[in-house]
Amino acid sequence: MTQPDTEQTFYEEIGGHETIARIVEVFYEGVATDPVLRPLYPEEDLAPAAARFTMFLVQYWGGPTTYSTQRGHPRLRMRHAPFAVTLTARNHWLKHFRDGLDAVDLTPEQDARFWEYVQHAADFMVNSAEPTD
Repeated sequence: MTQPDTEQTFYEEIGGHETIARIVEVFYEGVATDPVLRPLYPEEDLAPAAARFTMFLVQYWGGPTTYSTQRGHPRLRMRHAPFAVTLTARNHWLKHFRDGLDAVDLTPEQDARFWEYVQHAADFMVNSAEPTD
């Protein structure tokens, strides 16, 4: 008789929805007052964006697939194409995400894994050169 596969997902390993929701909460606290990023969010209330981002990260790291059920394939570049994502915006985004990661209790290995993905994703989203005057 074989044993069922009981290996934890990264989502479960880091504390599940609660951990990801906290990361996103801290991230959006920074975005709310960021002069570079806030204009990229057309919604006055950032709660819907935070909910979508939480669902995406939950699914990406092995949690429930609510994001795809509700929104389809993530298509990250396409969804961000209407917005000028510059290197400056990327750097601000990473600063706030770093704050989010620092707000939760991850092991150094978990933090490094999450941070590596976030840096790669941020680089991938850059779609515009810096504006020139």
